[in-house]
Amino acid sequence: MYRRLLFTAALAFATTAIAFAAEAAAVKNIVIVHGALADGSGWRKATDILEKRGFNVTIVQQPISSLDDDVAATKRVLDLQDGPVLLVGHSYGGMVITEAGNDPAVAGLVYVAAFQPDKGESLLSLASSKPAGSMDIKETKDGKYLYLDPGAFAADFAADLPQAEANFMAKSQVFAAKQAFSAKITQPAWRSKKSWSIVATEDRSINPELERDMAKRAGSDVTEIKASHAVFASQPEKVADVIETAARKAGD
Repeated sequence: MYRRLLFTAALAFATTAIAFAAEAAAVKNIVIVHGALADGSGWRKATDILEKRGFNVTIVQQPISSLDDDVAATKRVLDLQDGPVLLVGHSYGGMVITEAGNDPAVAGLVYVAAFQPDKGESLLSLASSKPAGSMDIKETKDGKYLYLDPGAFAADFAADLPQAEANFMAKSQVFAAKQAFSAKITQPAWRSKKSWSIVATEDRSINPELERDMAKRAGSDVTEIKASHAVFASQPEKVADVIETAARKAGD
């Protein structure tokens, strides 16, 4: 009887220790890099959900003046984190995390309706390989930056958001330097780190087939969500679920 009680107690202790170790291994820091033609404010709902689940979330407000500038801005935020980081990128943000993800603090990468380039590829080369639906992209008067016509923003970028939210996103979008779209990746972090990918099946900004192809090439764990390019804002709970899963597995 004594031996049986001792065995039961030891088993309970071991189970608790394993559960504790698994919890301790989870990555708690999440750094999000928003895409072009948007800013970080659209991630508010997903951020609130993740923080209620115990994660520390920081959003990079990169200038989108060049890929190098945006990678540098991301690394400055990575430097502020205490412990390993799960790096999340939306759209053009996927270009940024692919390069910035080589930072030793990064434990894993999550691509949210994002470009997932290989060495030598640019956003332009990928986008032209499998064009998406037509987008009403315009140039600023100086010819150096691009933006999405506010009148077309809802249809092209955020068709499944309430009109008021889509209008706000259109007004708060960050213009993108042309050179940021033509810059090529030198060392893709997904080749050496775990990655996850969300495919937005109703995406009109990036062809969903391209999203699937890039994720397959990288060996990413893929989740498909019926949503527009603004899937992070229209389906924040589902996006948060994928990020939480990635954070738990990235720490394994």
